[in-house]
Amino acid sequence: MPSTVLVFFVVAVAAVSIFLSPKTNSEQSFFLGYTQDGLPPSLLSLMVSHVMTWLFARSLLNAVILGFNYGVWGVLAYAVYYGSFISAAFIVDSIRFKHGFTSIHDFLNDRFGRVGTRCYHVVVGIRLMSEVFANLLVVGLLFGPEGSGAYIGIILFFSLFTLFYSVQGGLRASIRTGGFQMIVFTMLLAALIGVVLGIPEFSWAVFEVQPFNLSEPGVVLLLVAFLHVISYPMHDPVLMDRGFIADRQTTRRSFFHAYWMSTLFIVIFGILGVFAASQALVNEAMNTVLLRLLGPIPMLFFSAALIVAAMSSLNSTLSSSAKWVALDMKVMAPTLKNGRTAMCLFLLLSVLLVFVGSNDVFTLFALSGLASLYLLPVIVFSVCLGWSALPTWCYGFSFVLALGATLLYFFESSQYTQVIASLTGISDSPSQLLALSLIVVVGSFLAFCLAKWIQVRWYPVYGG
Repeated sequence: MPSTVLVFFVVAVAAVSIFLSPKTNSEQSFFLGYTQDGLPPSLLSLMVSHVMTWLFARSLLNAVILGFNYGVWGVLAYAVYYGSFISAAFIVDSIRFKHGFTSIHDFLNDRFGRVGTRCYHVVVGIRLMSEVFANLLVVGLLFGPEGSGAYIGIILFFSLFTLFYSVQGGLRASIRTGGFQMIVFTMLLAALIGVVLGIPEFSWAVFEVQPFNLSEPGVVLLLVAFLHVISYPMHDPVLMDRGFIADRQTTRRSFFHAYWMSTLFIVIFGILGVFAASQALVNEAMNTVLLRLLGPIPMLFFSAALIVAAMSSLNSTLSSSAKWVALDMKVMAPTLKNGRTAMCLFLLLSVLLVFVGSNDVFTLFALSGLASLYLLPVIVFSVCLGWSALPTWCYGFSFVLALGATLLYFFESSQYTQVIASLTGISDSPSQLLALSLIVVVGSFLAFCLAKWIQVRWYPVYGG
């Protein structure tokens, strides 16, 4: 019965989204989100779109999982990632209005040539694929165990419904439907909060922050988040694309308001995980605890909120993938037909990966953040300090170091290898992630500083 209700819910939300989604006849509207009259979105539309774009089903589920496993520190660690909105506002403002570029791609091409854009396309591809992959996976798991008929069926059903309204309006459709999806999501969350506050066992005392102790995994993840939060937004076109649409003031304010709103939502879901952990029996799984505490109807609200978030972020990711393929990589001409074709192919590939990939959604988020660290020295030295004409080897070295660390973490966390554990004695996943992040940050910064020293010492003609 609950699965049937959820299916009807998916159909209803998708149907309204299709109705609200304009079928655009303009490349500017499809790829860049402008209205049919050629106007940029309003502050409210852009802000809501930011929030719904980054409230992945994966993100909400991660917040609950981290709260359940690592307590308040785990929730705070994940909430820090939403400081990416503030980082993104600064990066966009500098690249657009200080350096005068119309996209991240153009900036990197100017500073580092083809090496700059090709490396960037690799991490963007990883990011976009992981976003589609993880959202579909979470939706599938709401209806049945991995590989079951219900799991496969709902993923295909959900994908086709979302694709249908995405191809109609591209980025404009994503921005237009964000308001409706935000209303539905907020209503579901409000109902869920009301249920939780009415549970007799609920007490704010369980959310007391424990002492800051580096032996606690949640504290380690908090340090990781602080390392990742500056570079994290730059490798995510779903977030950054919206920074190049509206005027300067609207863009700044949309990022700021999206920051506090999305952080509030994440903390609320995280609190649900902390509360569940406080009531869990020995070896009791998180889902079992939540079902016991909330009951079947409120758990439907919880699942429905994840579905709305997944639909919104999937729509946005497909729109960004079309822009990425046609406008940024220039694989095909930026026409409506080609943009829609790119969406279909990208979704098809992502669906195939769901059926062969890992179901560890936390690992996916960690991999993405680790890969993005190669951009941290770019932000500090090229964006902030304005260093130009740097040799491309430092950029390439930073990329290879980050990608190597990402692959190593994947193999370690998936138990394929035990290289880190054997060499350092660090066996827990959060500490391994922190160690690899520090290696990437230190190594890439040293490479950029060495490149600058060589440039000034031996090739002063290039300045910078």
